[in-house]
Amino acid sequence: MSIFMPRTTVSTSPAPHLPRKLRRNAGFTLLELLVVMVIIGLLAGYVGPKYFAQIGKSEVKTAKAQIDALGKALDQYRLDTGHYPATEQGLQALNIAPADEPNWQGPYLQKTLPQDPWSKPYQYVSPGEHGDYDLWSFGKDGQPGGTAESADIVSW
Repeated sequence: MSIFMPRTTVSTSPAPHLPRKLRRNAGFTLLELLVVMVIIGLLAGYVGPKYFAQIGKSEVKTAKAQIDALGKALDQYRLDTGHYPATEQGLQALNIAPADEPNWQGPYLQKTLPQDPWSKPYQYVSPGEHGDYDLWSFGKDGQPGGTAESADIVSW
């Protein structure tokens, strides 16, 4: 009794199931790769500026939200003590009790005093020119005035 086993061959060519003529052309040409790279570059050139513009807007929104939260903490300080912290005491009075303030019930912030989204301190003056206090950030450029992302973000 003999067992008949068919002979199998192992092909080392890149695509054995394709005809011989097509096997030679089974890759991408340099021209095809360049066209794809140009298309990707055009898409990145169109989408990139719109994406980075949104990042700048989010930093401004973050600064506005932080100024609002600091304003609420300042209002709570005033309710407890009867006045806003003096300019000399600054915003640090929200977390650290001033030596001459017996009615201080803080800390008024859950975390440490935040810096603006551009890693600069918020500016505080009391009494302010626009109200009981003025609280602001100079924006991205860190200078008074400016436009767009560099504009001052204020509490008034």
